[in-house]
Amino acid sequence: MSLSNPLIEQVRLDLLAAIESDSIVLPTLPEVALEIREAASDPDVNVGMLATIIENDSSIATRILRISNSSLLRGFQPIHDVKSAIGRIGLGYTSTLVTTLAMQQIFLSTKEALNQRMRAIWMHSTDVAAICNTLAKSQSNLKPEMATLAGIIHQVGTLPVLNYAVGRGFLRDHPDLLDQILISLSPEVGSRILEAWGFAEELVIVPMQHMDFDREAPKGDYVDLVTVANLHSYLGTEHPLASVDWSTVSAFERLGLPVTPDESEGYRQQIEAMQGALRD
Repeated sequence: MSLSNPLIEQVRLDLLAAIESDSIVLPTLPEVALEIREAASDPDVNVGMLATIIENDSSIATRILRISNSSLLRGFQPIHDVKSAIGRIGLGYTSTLVTTLAMQQIFLSTKEALNQRMRAIWMHSTDVAAICNTLAKSQSNLKPEMATLAGIIHQVGTLPVLNYAVGRGFLRDHPDLLDQILISLSPEVGSRILEAWGFAEELVIVPMQHMDFDREAPKGDYVDLVTVANLHSYLGTEHPLASVDWSTVSAFERLGLPVTPDESEGYRQQIEAMQGALRD
């Protein structure tokens, strides 16, 4: 059963109208992420202020501590408090990292039909984010923490689309049709969400542009990292993207990355360490 372009367009118009009328509400950033972003924008903010906010969310605080003591940062002495963890990680990195970690909260649903799909999307997003983090370390103009966030948010537009579909049997009961709707509409919705959240333009464009393999840009950016990481994430699977010829994807050239997979143990270890930090 195929999905016609008129039906995709009608669903798109219905979905955007629902968003505009607030009958489908766009997801909001978790409270801890909002508080951290507001605090980080204050030029007088200090480590103690950020620590106080983070300590109010025990899950985020625990994960920040774990990351500060992980192989990702290679600290010589173990750290046991959030303030010291921020000192090791840095103010800017901590702010972005808290937003990234808090994002897991919006990939949950009380509806079982949605929860399974959202969980799968979250797991894929953490795979892409971990690869983005690792690849960004070879890029002098890109920050690993921003690259991680770019990977996490590249499919955020799927969330309201799934919420829209759950009450409509013609989508809910036909997974193949829903997959086509998600592919067609979630990029536009994702960029709308990030714009509403006040994210920087370099991240707002990620959902809309990361699947454009012929994309032109003046230099490698976070879109390119997500493009490459997404392709890496499907290696060895039966997903259609596993058969893409990397030499035809412009992002590789802009980033100066090889069009053959990195099979080194160090590369895999870095990705696995970041995956663990995001999922724990």
